[in-house]
Amino acid sequence: MTGTTRSSAGLSERRRRLLFRAWRRGTRELDLLTGRFADAVIADLTEAEMTEFEGWCSAPDLDLYAWITGSKPVPPEYDTPLFRRLKAFDHGAAAV
Repeated sequence: MTGTTRSSAGLSERRRRLLFRAWRRGTRELDLLTGRFADAVIADLTEAEMTEFEGWCSAPDLDLYAWITGSKPVPPEYDTPLFRRLKAFDHGAAAV
């Protein structure tokens, strides 16, 4: 996985798949945002949080990027504590 700093060794199949998908979004900018976040939190996500993260992977790249960067409002179904952690992580906050 280009860019990842985390090994997938020791992760469940689902977590490995999610880590891979986070680094292979389709646009390099989004890969860096979601991939770095996944590197930091993937081992500690709950089952519900993994399901939510998988949902992000289905969102259109341009929309997801706009929500993370704040150039578009986040739809209510995506405006969750985990998504706010992703946004804070992107902005350099240590709230991961």
